[in-house]
Parts: sequence; C-alpha cells; structure tokens
Amino acid sequence: MIGATLSRSVEDYLKAIYRLAQEASPVATSDIALALGLSAPSVSEMVKRLSEQGLLEHAPYRGVELTAQGRRAALGMLRRHRILETYLVEKLGYTWDSVHPEAERLEHAVSDSLIERMALTLGNPAFDPHGDPIPQADGSVALIDALPLAELAPGQVVEVSRVMTNHGERLRFLADSGLQPGSRIEIVDRQPFRGPLTLRVGGREQVIGRELATLVFCRRAEDVSA
Repeated sequence: MIGATLSRSVEDYLKAIYRLAQEASPVATSDIALALGLSAPSVSEMVKRLSEQGLLEHAPYRGVELTAQGRRAALGMLRRHRILETYLVEKLGYTWDSVHPEAERLEHAVSDSLIERMALTLGNPAFDPHGDPIPQADGSVALIDALPLAELAPGQVVEVSRVMTNHGERLRFLADSGLQPGSRIEIVDRQPFRGPLTLRVGGREQVIGRELATLVFCRRAEDVSA
C-alpha cells in the first residue's frame, strides 16, 4: 500500500484533507491548519510538497483537492484507524469515548497484514463504533443516507446511524443519554431559534442541545431493515 511509504505527518495531512473535503471541496488551507493545529505557513509549505509528490492538486486562492493517488492513501489511513477502533472496542473492551487517541497512535505503526487480520477477525465490518464507514480494501466506502438530529421534526421516529465527534466528554454524554449507533429515538419537541430538542429514548425523555444534535446523524426508522 502507498501508505507504507509515507511519513506520519503526510498521512495525517491526507487524512485530514479527506475528512474536510466531505464538508466542502476544495479544502481551504486555513481549515487544514485549524484541523491539525498548525501554522498557516507550515501548511502552505506542506501543501506545496504534497502537490509536487502528486498527492494534491492546489490552485492558489481556491484550496486543495486530493488526487486519485492521495485519495487512495487517505482511505488506506482511515481504514487502518477505523479497523483499529473497532477491534479495540469489540475485542479489547475499550469504550467508544477513549478509543480515538489510542487508534491515532497505533495507525502509523501497525502493518497492513495485521490490519487485514483484524478485519477478518471482526467479520470485515462496514462501520466503526461511531458509525463512521470503514473504507474497504478495494477503496470502496459505504454511502450514508442520514440527516442531522438537529434538522428532524417532532413526531419523527429515527435510528441513530453515526456520531461525528471524537471528543471524549461529548461521547460520554451521548452514551449516557442513550444516543449511540443503533439507538431508536422519537423527536418529542424542537425549540425555535436554535433551541434544544426533547427526545424520547428507551422510554424516557432526554433534552439535548442543538449544537450537539448537529453531530448526531439518523435514519428514519422505516428505512432501517429489521
């Protein structure tokens, strides 16, 4: 795999750019700097290097996009990370709120063969513990048809499919509230002007703020196969 020939910093850049591109593409260098906690000049220099290596396309004042080669490398890193998270949770008893930093450390060190053995042991899962799709070995990624909880209307019954945060305290709060992938919930009330939502989860009502509700993605219950 191409990922085996890249430095840790390059792998982190490609993975970050892929994630940011899911929200908007091309990706602004300022967004890359914010995501990685780096200075703008450092990011500009690395973007130039990655463009020269054929991993990025960079148009001044427009932002960057992954080339086909860069996308393959980014997907390879995401596969490693999400397989590791899944293995640590399902086989080693880690909780979903503690597993991200451990996987971040391990993803640069483990071999491709170990990742594939882990995937086989897990039954080649399509999603990680947070509901993020795991890129397959051939580079394909499952499509997710889901809406943010914050956009749903009272009376709708939905199932949580994905939680898009790695923040430990947020994940612990969501778990305590019963909002994890697979949880079925009913929207009871949604306050106007970006106010909180009231949900019914497991027979009890739960209030969740609008900001956190934008990170929880759901599918309509009737769209979920039994």
